[in-house]
Amino acid sequence: MQLPFTHEQFLDLFGQYNRTLWPAVLLLWILTVWGLWRLYRRRPGSDRLVAGLLALHWAWAGAVYHLVFFRRINPAAALFGVAFLLQAALLLWRGAFRPHLSFTPSRALWGRLALGLIVYALFYPKIGWLFGLRYPRLPSFGVPCPTTILTAGLLFLAPRREARLLGVIPVLWAGVGGAAAFLLGIRADLALLLAGLLLLIYMLSPERRAAGDAA
Repeated sequence: MQLPFTHEQFLDLFGQYNRTLWPAVLLLWILTVWGLWRLYRRRPGSDRLVAGLLALHWAWAGAVYHLVFFRRINPAAALFGVAFLLQAALLLWRGAFRPHLSFTPSRALWGRLALGLIVYALFYPKIGWLFGLRYPRLPSFGVPCPTTILTAGLLFLAPRREARLLGVIPVLWAGVGGAAAFLLGIRADLALLLAGLLLLIYMLSPERRAAGDAA
């Protein structure tokens, strides 16, 4: 596959993104950690809060990363941005405005996988650093790939009927964005491919009715 940009242009783009927006990225990380803490402590309103934060992640990645930054080197970013904004709207609709979306942490298999992906997404920039990238020229928090990994993890905690609606765009992006692991040498994105595959399996597997299922 021939990309319309080079590896160096890709990393330069992250350098511009991080130097310009690091206060907002840090705030987004803090808000996300706070929301997840409330979710795992089962605080009132945590489902709506986390759904709203996920919507913020997708809106930020769509409008700011894709439409403002990535479009400078890849014309397809305009289409990606629209898809991400659509995902943000779906999350707001299902999780905030009409709260059908709930998240149930669990020690069952899907709950453990969820926690693993959530932690990975939170430390995604550090993982990129461990693989040899250096700040500011590395993918940081709030860009599409950690957003998708975080979303996959949280959807493992949601009812499958909601995951089937809200997981389509994340699965598609896992395929598109996961190519960066091979074409651009972003090895931290290998987890994106795994997250997409696991989310697809979760979406296609039957709903369990037994009590204690993490959904």
